[in-house]
Amino acid sequence: MVLLQLGISPLLLSAVIATFTLWTWYILTRPSKKEGNPMVAIDHSKALGSKIATPISVNYHFTRQCNKTCGFCFHTATTSYRMPEEEAKRGLALLAQAGMKKLNFAGGEPFLYREFLGHMIAYCKESLHLESISIVTNGSLVTEAFLKKYGQHIDILAVSCDSFDEATNIAIGRGSGDNVRQLGRIAAWCRTYGIRFKLNTVVCQLNHDEDMNGWVARLQPFRWKCFQVLLVAGENDSAATLRDVRRFQISDEQYRRFCERHQGQTSFVPEPNRLMAKSYLILDEYMRFLDREGREPSPPILEVGVQAALGKVFWDRESFVSRGGLYDWTRGETGKGCGGGRTHDW
Repeated sequence: MVLLQLGISPLLLSAVIATFTLWTWYILTRPSKKEGNPMVAIDHSKALGSKIATPISVNYHFTRQCNKTCGFCFHTATTSYRMPEEEAKRGLALLAQAGMKKLNFAGGEPFLYREFLGHMIAYCKESLHLESISIVTNGSLVTEAFLKKYGQHIDILAVSCDSFDEATNIAIGRGSGDNVRQLGRIAAWCRTYGIRFKLNTVVCQLNHDEDMNGWVARLQPFRWKCFQVLLVAGENDSAATLRDVRRFQISDEQYRRFCERHQGQTSFVPEPNRLMAKSYLILDEYMRFLDREGREPSPPILEVGVQAALGKVFWDRESFVSRGGLYDWTRGETGKGCGGGRTHDW
């Protein structure tokens, strides 16, 4: 009655309300024009909260072969298998269909197989249109020629660096006397080709007292992941495995002091064992998901599909978010990915 007295019909009022609701929805959900689209994390968090596991971020360890002998390695060269290219592409397409947005190529050392790696990252961007492609490498085999050819398809290049003292690197099993110089070259190439440069450091018995602040400030990674050295059953837990991490292990207090010493770095992202152990979706060289609770790997996704394979392993999605698994992981509109501080502090 009030609406009629005012001369406003219920039909007109309904239309106004509907228009306002649609406009509000558009404002809240439209993609941001800022670099990296900060809405990404919100949308993906919703997917992670669904009852059906969505493999948003996957680490594909397509080879276990490596040219280094790091004593604490937890993904060791127990096989020499590498999946044929077309089969691997078919598996990655299944993951994309299941909701994968970010793919990280790891090993072993992925740059041992440059042609395969180059074809895979181009396929992921050109055919699957994934949001983010990253590579984790020890850096020794990275060349400017590769980054010039494929850099447009790489969002993040993460280089493992456990010390800025070459003697320590050699003792760890990573050194050749040229690690630090090569790291500087890679950082410069990343700036040239618009790739986000990231550092990964494993904090262990040989480096937990080291002060890395000066070098990190000079290199300016956009993200510096510092992992507490991890024991993984069957990979590095005894004298019977290819690697034995026990002599590299540190206490939580030693790790805490390392973190305290470096927390002033804007790129610093700590990752203790409690967050690392079960928060990664790791796909092995046979395209099986690995389980860090001691169970057998899943069946290959090419045989049973992604959801059936995921159902066979435990993935701690809460820890994935807690450790900063969702962040601004694209090159951004400017294409200048290196340096620039921590815009996504979890």
